[in-house]
Amino acid sequence: MSTPEFEKDPRPNPREVVTTKALTVWIAALIVYVGAIFGRTSFGVAGVEAIARFDVDASRIAVFASIQIGTYALAQVPTGLLIDRFGPRKLLVIGAVIMGIGQLVLGLTTSYGVAIGARVLIGAGDATAFLSVMRLLPFWFPLHRTPMITAVTAAFGQLGQFLSAVPFLWLLNATSWSIAFVSLGAVVILIAIVAAIAVADTPETAGVYTEKTVEKDEPALSIGKQIKLAASSRATWQGFFIHYAGLHANLVFIMMWGVPMMTESMGLSSAQAGLVLTVNSLAMMVVSPFHGKISSRAGRNRDLAAFFLSLLHLAAWILFFATPNPRGLAMIIGMAILIAICSPSSNYGFDQIRETLDRKVVATATGLANMGGFTAGMIAAQLFGILLDKHSGGEAFEWGDFRYAALAVLVVWSIGLLGILVTRGGTRPRKIRMETVTED
Repeated sequence: MSTPEFEKDPRPNPREVVTTKALTVWIAALIVYVGAIFGRTSFGVAGVEAIARFDVDASRIAVFASIQIGTYALAQVPTGLLIDRFGPRKLLVIGAVIMGIGQLVLGLTTSYGVAIGARVLIGAGDATAFLSVMRLLPFWFPLHRTPMITAVTAAFGQLGQFLSAVPFLWLLNATSWSIAFVSLGAVVILIAIVAAIAVADTPETAGVYTEKTVEKDEPALSIGKQIKLAASSRATWQGFFIHYAGLHANLVFIMMWGVPMMTESMGLSSAQAGLVLTVNSLAMMVVSPFHGKISSRAGRNRDLAAFFLSLLHLAAWILFFATPNPRGLAMIIGMAILIAICSPSSNYGFDQIRETLDRKVVATATGLANMGGFTAGMIAAQLFGILLDKHSGGEAFEWGDFRYAALAVLVVWSIGLLGILVTRGGTRPRKIRMETVTED
């Protein structure tokens, strides 16, 4: 009796062509990422209200940003390990629920300590969103398309910042702290339900494709092996420092000190500050797809492209704070646009990781690299607050206080630029032996 032959699945393989199902899964995961950015940046537009609500100074308010960013950064590797082991769908849903609970608690408490705990929850939940989306891409899209999808993901993620800068800020000013943050928490929990329904880890688990492409003779990796493979790769550390140098100044400006600087020392209204953040968001959405093309064409020279873009950003930061007199609205809008032009280069390292490392450790390595910008942002935001308090002497913040505090960002920035140069070179595209098997 002859051995039966299996027919090839006639449906398109999402790893070879972009399919409707792949787009559906990506959009559902992207909505969670937008919600995470929304929650991450919402506190930044409420900094002045937070000082009054919790009756604390700038240094203690900076702890809110530092604790959330620090939690996010420290959770990256454990979250990456969990995603690689249990799949991105579960982590997206769990993370969104945790974020929602954190926002609800933040909205209801007037205790500084409880609010800090709420920010820990928000940071922990936030840590699952971006890594989960990055883990989905190589399973649902052709590898050569993923740099562009990554860039578009970052672009649309900025809708979350827009939601903070416009409708959330309006709701905060029109109603109250509690109504604004409780509403945000409810929205994020609803997003978790969307992810639970629409996201699938792979085409096979979604039942849209039955042929499996597997790696030969590769057993499941232990946690120790996953960490070792991720941490021993130069591509991972390139990603870390590219992210570090490209993102941290944006975090300091958007998440913590941009709105207080504009309203307290530059004389801008809340509406004008919201306009600046909106311009930044829209500009980021426009330019991010172009960064996808740059990353794709630069290949292994992505690190150099990221270095020069970060250097341009640094030069603009120095120029912005060079004058002893406060800058005006036009200048801060120009700065917001330049931040938007340069910051997406922080994602270049993720493309390097995805093209260099085994899929089994992509989320772990991406998590380690993703710690870069947020670790730097945490340190810079806290140093910024300390220097701000020191220079102001407990008085109302003036332009000179912010100029002095900006020195903290310059010091942290220089470490990132040096790291890019030290880690450059030495990566090669991954070569994986593959075979196709068909399920009956």
